Amino acid sequence: MTKIPIHTNCVLSFQSQTLRLIHSPPSLRSMAALSTKDPGCGTSDGPAEVLSGNYPTPLSPPYPPLSKNVELHRAMSAAARSGEYALSAADIVFEDQYLVVANKPSGVYCEAILSSLSSSLGSVIVKPEFHLANRLDRDTSGLMVITKSHKAAGRLVKAFTDHKVKKTYLALCIGYAPDWNKIRIISGHGRSKFGAWRVYSTEEIGRTLPGGSMVKNMVTSFEVLFVNGKGKIREPIDHEVNDVESVVVQKEAERSIDDGKKSDQILIRAYPQSGRTHQIRLHCQYLGIPIRGDVKYGGFHEWKGITYDTHALHAESLSFEHPITGMPVRIQAPLPLWASEICGDMPQKS
Repeated sequence: MTKIPIHTNCVLSFQSQTLRLIHSPPSLRSMAALSTKDPGCGTSDGPAEVLSGNYPTPLSPPYPPLSKNVELHRAMSAAARSGEYALSAADIVFEDQYLVVANKPSGVYCEAILSSLSSSLGSVIVKPEFHLANRLDRDTSGLMVITKSHKAAGRLVKAFTDHKVKKTYLALCIGYAPDWNKIRIISGHGRSKFGAWRVYSTEEIGRTLPGGSMVKNMVTSFEVLFVNGKGKIREPIDHEVNDVESVVVQKEAERSIDDGKKSDQILIRAYPQSGRTHQIRLHCQYLGIPIRGDVKYGGFHEWKGITYDTHALHAESLSFEHPITGMPVRIQAPLPLWASEICGDMPQKS
């Protein structure tokens, strides 16, 4: 297994939290160091920039060469699937006169939900002004909110932007079962030289990246639900509770590693507390438990003889203040098929 190196002499007490300083896993560092300068693979920053100290150094590895072809195939398949997609009544999780919340399938672009919703109105004379309030990655399934007016759109988009919407995700990860049950990881986030999203040290937050953007903070809380089919689905915790251990990602340091490998199936729930691109996927990769099928971020493309065309990540729930009525709203999506199978006796529609 690859153990995440931790400063055992840097345990601090802070408002009933345990704060750990975590350094770049050596296995990930070696992957980054061995990468080539192929822009198509999203390689790490060039040696001139790194040696001169002009730019922050990413701590997570670049995209693997396999991801280029896999992503192209998935994009083409999703384009075809999205063109034929028709929203059904079963896909609507919530609707009132201001909002529609749909359960997006994986492998479909967000715009397909919007266009399908508009098409379903047929010859209605006055159609609602549909807007996407949030977006999901192409291969992520789950809850998408569509507003029906400019007023509702403006307020709800601002709520998402200001991180006032609480979200939970489910992910099926493959790796070594973690020794924690709940954890919060705090790191930097940004694009490396060739546009790849990467994890950075918290010490780099605010520094300028090659493309002109800056390293921003990225915070995600996680809890383990199932390991190798054993566990249970429970209600989401308050992701702001003080008894969750916090891990702060800092610059790499030399650490001994155990190269043994173990492939456990881990069902986790994620609570993103910042809205960064590919946030959950990046943090899962960094913690050594990449999401199944997430080839771009170290996940297995093939697992137990099955090749996966999408990654196992699902937008499970949303909690927010209604943009018009001001009433609290909490919406939960049905479990996707892959999660239902893990949960065994808890069948849900896919």
